Amino acid sequence: MKTKLALAIAAALFTASCASTNGSDAQQSTQGVNKPTAVVQLQGNEEAVASTELSISKIMADQDWVARSPENAYWMHDSSGVLYAQKREGSELRDWYHLPLDADEAHQVPLDKLHNYAYRDAVYNADRSLMAYLFEGNIFVRDLNTNETRQLTRDEARQSQLMFMTDGRIAYREQNDFFTVDPRTGLIHQVAALKTADAPKGVTEPDDFIAREQVELIKFVQKERQDRSERLAREKALAKANPSVAPEPFYLGDKKQVIAANLSPAGDKMIVAVTDQQSWRGDSDIMPNYVAEDARVKAELVRRRVADAKPVEHTLLMLDLKTGEQTTLTYNTLPGWNEDVLAEVKKENYAAQGKTYTPEENPRPITLMQDWGWDGGAIRWSDDGNEAAVMLEAWDNKDRWIATLDFAGKQLVSQHRLHDDAWINYTHNEFGFLPGSNTLWFQSEEDGYAHLYTKVPGGKQRQLTSGQFVTEDPQVNQRGDYIYFSANKPHPGNYEIFRVQTETGELQQLTVLGGINNYELSPDEEQLLIRHSTALKPEELFVQDIGEVNARQLTNTVTDEFMAVDWTAPSIVAVPSSHVDHPIYSRVYYPADYDENRPEAYPAVVFIHGAGYLQNAHSGWSGYQREFMFHSFLNQQGYVVIDLDYRGSKGYGRDWRTAIYRQMGTPEVEDLIDVVNWMGENANVDTNRVGTYGGSYGGFLTFMALFNEPGLFKAGAALRPVSDWAHYNTGYTSNILNLPDIDPIAYRRSSPIYFTEGLQDALLINAPMVDDNVFFQDSVRVVQRLIEHEKEDFETAIYPVEPHGFRQPSSWLDEYRRIFKLFEENLK
Repeated sequence: MKTKLALAIAAALFTASCASTNGSDAQQSTQGVNKPTAVVQLQGNEEAVASTELSISKIMADQDWVARSPENAYWMHDSSGVLYAQKREGSELRDWYHLPLDADEAHQVPLDKLHNYAYRDAVYNADRSLMAYLFEGNIFVRDLNTNETRQLTRDEARQSQLMFMTDGRIAYREQNDFFTVDPRTGLIHQVAALKTADAPKGVTEPDDFIAREQVELIKFVQKERQDRSERLAREKALAKANPSVAPEPFYLGDKKQVIAANLSPAGDKMIVAVTDQQSWRGDSDIMPNYVAEDARVKAELVRRRVADAKPVEHTLLMLDLKTGEQTTLTYNTLPGWNEDVLAEVKKENYAAQGKTYTPEENPRPITLMQDWGWDGGAIRWSDDGNEAAVMLEAWDNKDRWIATLDFAGKQLVSQHRLHDDAWINYTHNEFGFLPGSNTLWFQSEEDGYAHLYTKVPGGKQRQLTSGQFVTEDPQVNQRGDYIYFSANKPHPGNYEIFRVQTETGELQQLTVLGGINNYELSPDEEQLLIRHSTALKPEELFVQDIGEVNARQLTNTVTDEFMAVDWTAPSIVAVPSSHVDHPIYSRVYYPADYDENRPEAYPAVVFIHGAGYLQNAHSGWSGYQREFMFHSFLNQQGYVVIDLDYRGSKGYGRDWRTAIYRQMGTPEVEDLIDVVNWMGENANVDTNRVGTYGGSYGGFLTFMALFNEPGLFKAGAALRPVSDWAHYNTGYTSNILNLPDIDPIAYRRSSPIYFTEGLQDALLINAPMVDDNVFFQDSVRVVQRLIEHEKEDFETAIYPVEPHGFRQPSSWLDEYRRIFKLFEENLK
């Protein structure tokens, strides 16, 4: 009965997703967010496969036995085929393959030909007759009419930031120097040099009495000063008057470092961000490596902790390459630039210390936006180089601004402010100018979900997409009349490809494949290259004509050995929450012989995904592929398994994301309680025989659940777990908990090390020793606390050669044998 119901719901959902939609909410999925409905992920290949008994050793072996899926796929420049990398069997090396669309199979690209195909990130001139790209740090240009490829540089320097100028030259960067090269003549022209030093002072007034006397008395000194002054004046005059020599450098100040520098396509201006020189670590930030090659203990350098972080500010400079003028842009035109946005947090922490905090307005440290998902940077130019926009963020993580540059007035003009009392998302920040115009397009979470907007500077913004779904990976087409993107509009766990018209806001769904789909738009903009996966099939390449419904599969890299296993197809269940209106979407894995009426209730395992902001209860291939296989193994041993997207997870909008602000581990554990109760009421699970496990953030939540809710789980395995957030990195932690010095309440509320005395159930701590993400010290300190509390029912396994993500199959095997043993001893 359960399976038939789930299949019926799945069919309804996938049928509903087939229709093209417009910008209204009328055609949203009709599934109510408060209803506990289930969806079974349908297999991509419905052929019968022979059942094979699983073993942990097989699951944790080298993953070549599963699939060697295509990686980094992109289009041939003429849209005739695709290129992709594939892991070499038994090796960590990748080989490149070319697959023409009219061919049955791909052929490997020889090493001596790779430079002809390495144009995944190519740039094009205005009429798209030329394409430029980088291969091994050198510049190549291809004439798309003749298909001739020429190499323009061949040296040890590494070029970057390729761009076609409006006059047809190619601009590029070498360290902090900027050049152009004429693709017709090969002439290289330096257009700017950035020096992190003070400008030469030439001849200056003597500093003190004896220096003044020296200049007055000694003719040799007088002559040297005069010669030096004349040389400097001539060099300046020559650089200004003669275009054949290199321009005079821009001196940005001593002890500064360049954060970003972006040249205008017109070649006349540059925007540069600098900050004070700073190290990414302190002298004491080291990690011992006990299994180094020379048999000595090696001190590995690691990043500093958030507890040691100090505010950072970027200074934004506007450089005029024609006049040599350098202007510092101020932030006081940005709304909220000096607000005391943490006043309420500070009041609460001051009160806890018996003090009173008085709010005050002061300039806030502001930096260029750092998005974890983009590679385009926070400075964007219009095609003609006449307009520029920057995306800025406050260092306290509460504001994000998009500002254009008023070059005449030499100031920033705010076009969009996104404020969040919790924190601004570190993804979903794509933006830029529509091709051939000065109209901005951007993503924003201001209505609660990451949606697309446009705005003419100075005008009113327009929302292009809306509804309870998120837009991912937006790409503007060449004419600027469409923005393509993937979105979980049909169902929170199903991402399809869409496009929206930038003029009308008309929304069109392009794919109906189910599962998870990512894409590359073909150069001729008539096809999609789709990276498609389902819950039971790793990612493969498909191609689909835009306007057609059916997609054609191009690759099939899944092994027969993998397909021979009768893997559990997880159901996607919307578990009702007892705390918020939105359900807790979860994957449920049932044993093959599951009987909801069996007299003896089932033992169960709850898997807690890592990263915090990550979605795993979806209908595509999981990034946790070993865990997915382990769950089928647990099913074969008689366990029900559930994998939840607790509050804080990705894919469900701003409120779900920020529910953990200043209280990491509280709403997530509430969701764990709801999931366990749901299993007891709906999945015939014995709630007195439930265990849990998870790594990284999942290890942290295992700690929080066992320490703060004893009896919820009879056993838990915390893998590479965070125990004290003050020891984690700044970029992630300060978003959610502010800084420890400002908000110690949040850190004490959210760090498991303060709650170790609550442990009553069986605990396994698995800790890699060369983990430069979550330090081994996190586990050492929590173990010492447990010893001091005289706790008995815990054990620790260490992995001397492993980083945060395990690399050795033997380590994976040891870890999961221990996890399984923990469950068998405590849940059966």
